[in-house]
Amino acid sequence: MAYDLEEQEQLDTLKAWWAKYGNAATWVVVAGLAAYSGWTGWNYYQRTQAAEASALYDELRNAVGKDNAKVQRAAADIESRYGRTLYAELGALTAAKAAFEAKDNKAAKAQLQWVIEHGSDEYKAMAKVRLAGVLLDEKAYDEALKTLSGDMPAQFAASVNDRRGDILAAQQKLAEARTAYQAALDKTDKKSPARQLIELKFEAVGGVLPEEKPAA
Repeated sequence: MAYDLEEQEQLDTLKAWWAKYGNAATWVVVAGLAAYSGWTGWNYYQRTQAAEASALYDELRNAVGKDNAKVQRAAADIESRYGRTLYAELGALTAAKAAFEAKDNKAAKAQLQWVIEHGSDEYKAMAKVRLAGVLLDEKAYDEALKTLSGDMPAQFAASVNDRRGDILAAQQKLAEARTAYQAALDKTDKKSPARQLIELKFEAVGGVLPEEKPAA
């Protein structure tokens, strides 16, 4: 079919533009397609990783209380293969608890240390508090206090000070323990179930609780 004059002019303009910019435009399109392909591929990879890690985590949880060695193997497997997923952090914390209950402090400390080195801020803080508790049981007081040093998320202030109080009380540093427990109470909601235990420990090291005002 023959082109009319207007169509021919448009075609000539397009040819001229393509001669000048066509190569660059091709690369822009190719780059865009590559970026889209990479994005969809990355999303698929992440979904696959999460699904596989979830299956391993279910195996780990099913072994808790039955086979500590299997729990530790599953946790190590998740950490090595799916270390960037949330399941690695959850698995390590679960494995640490299982190891501690099985009186395997070495494994418990190793799992908690993994979370401290690789986890998100919240899970790192949780792991530090728990590791300090394991070290307290081992009477490694200085190391336990060192574990609790440094910046922590604000929501862990009560837990950190409570654990610090436990360590200082075990060292018979009662004045410092009172200060730590008081700081924990200051950050604990009055309706929290944990508050009563902190109050008992605070009084045990010589702390005096304020008298409750009678309801009007």
